[in-house]
Amino acid sequence: MGTPDFAVPSLQALIDAGHEVCAAYTQPDKPQGRKQVLTPPPVKVLAQQYGIPVYQPATLKDAAEQERLRALEPEAIIVAAYGKLLPKAVLDIPPRGCINVHGSLLPRWRGAAPIQWAVIAGDKTAGVTTMRMAEGLDTGDMLLKYETPIGARETAGELFDRLAQAGAALLVETLDRLDDITPVPQEDSQSCYAHMLDKEMAVIDWAKSAHEIDCLIRGLSPWPVALTTLDGARLKVYAAQPVSGAGRPGEVLESDPKKGFVIACGADALRLDEVQLVGGKRMKSADFLRGHAVPGGTILGEAKE
Repeated sequence: MGTPDFAVPSLQALIDAGHEVCAAYTQPDKPQGRKQVLTPPPVKVLAQQYGIPVYQPATLKDAAEQERLRALEPEAIIVAAYGKLLPKAVLDIPPRGCINVHGSLLPRWRGAAPIQWAVIAGDKTAGVTTMRMAEGLDTGDMLLKYETPIGARETAGELFDRLAQAGAALLVETLDRLDDITPVPQEDSQSCYAHMLDKEMAVIDWAKSAHEIDCLIRGLSPWPVALTTLDGARLKVYAAQPVSGAGRPGEVLESDPKKGFVIACGADALRLDEVQLVGGKRMKSADFLRGHAVPGGTILGEAKE
């Protein structure tokens, strides 16, 4: 049971390890892009390549859906970023249990966007946890963990790709050792929640420190992308790096077509490396400045009068 790119390596690993995948459950196809083309989830695409039956129920709370799943007689159910909570009736079906591949070092970052929030929060490390699923949200007993440092300039997208592969390997190891692993209960007091990302949280607050804003920019890459405003127009910020500097938060301290531009933050400053003005192309900030005059003293984030 899985839906996005994160779950694809886990399904592939199960197939490569010789496990019999009797079915793949995934979210319904959804319209995507400007033309709203109905698009199948990545897990469905891979499953169909191997002739694995695919089911896309709107809910698993329906008794008929539960009976169809029960008829498959799965020994275990593997869940990786499926996007739906499993009711107790489903959790009770497989004799070997329901095993989740979760992209965090539980109990930290339970929820829908753990990898992105680890970067946004400035965590030094991230990882993957396999766990036995319970009725709560990512609350089951932990089985195995994989831990890795978060690179100083690593984006959530880059970390996402690394952890998807690591999670697949950890899943196969978990299944190989399932009878010998002693499940470890989670300490609820150490948990925190990684809610879904949205565009509202993408707006940069220049009063925050350069480090905090840098973490936000990397954590929101590749989606929804951090943004600010320049003369009232939206300016997406794809990449930046902290530098020394001081001024009014949001103030352009340096504007050089050869180097890009530096923005004052609540503490220190940020050199913007890649930007995109609404309606324009994504480009290096030095290239951007060759076509857009941004005088020193300009304040980013201010509404246009």
